[in-house]
Amino acid sequence: MKTIVIAIGGNSLIKDAKHQSVPDQYAAVVETVRHLTDLLERHYRVVITHGNGPQVGFILLRSEHSRGWLHGVPLDSIVADTQGALGYQLQQALENEFRRRGLKNSVATIITQTLVDRHDPAFTKPTKPIGEFYTCEQAAERMQVEQWTMAEDAGRGWRRVVASPKPVRIIEAEVVRHLVKDGYVVVAAGGGGIPVVADAQGMLTGVPAVIDKDLASAVLARQIGADLLVIST
Repeated sequence: MKTIVIAIGGNSLIKDAKHQSVPDQYAAVVETVRHLTDLLERHYRVVITHGNGPQVGFILLRSEHSRGWLHGVPLDSIVADTQGALGYQLQQALENEFRRRGLKNSVATIITQTLVDRHDPAFTKPTKPIGEFYTCEQAAERMQVEQWTMAEDAGRGWRRVVASPKPVRIIEAEVVRHLVKDGYVVVAAGGGGIPVVADAQGMLTGVPAVIDKDLASAVLARQIGADLLVIST
């Protein structure tokens, strides 16, 4: 039985600007999992990864609007939050679809860390845009007050940019491999994984970055010995 890793784009879970709510995203997930379940019926082992760009932006926006009332949320924790929330939606939608079709499959979401090189040049040259758009004046204020790195984004305004280091290794890849071998559908490496670096003793620490989900999905596919990687935007 072949193993296929399917990378779902975070933007594909939001159809348009009028359908961004959590129920709207879940409706898009329900539509997506019908196609994923078709693959299970064709006797593939399935691992699902997903993007989280818009969802990270929403959490950052909430954090900004609550400034002065609540503590801020570090970027690595935001990636973890989106892994849990989107994993929950995918799990529930998949299990409901399994019941409709009379399938006995089970789903597991793995909160996944991705090792990156602390000396990756991406940390000194942030390029990944996240969060909302700002005017030039607002961006200048954010750069001064928050010490953000910001860049103009395709004529649409200014956005915060963060490091996007290359993924080296998926920390939980062996867990994923064992679950897949035992017949579970696995959701992993959401948002490219939570970016972490290791010290000389191998101790892990989260870092403020966003990893490309396609690159992380390719690393995961290689580590678990998948037969095929399919990337959806």
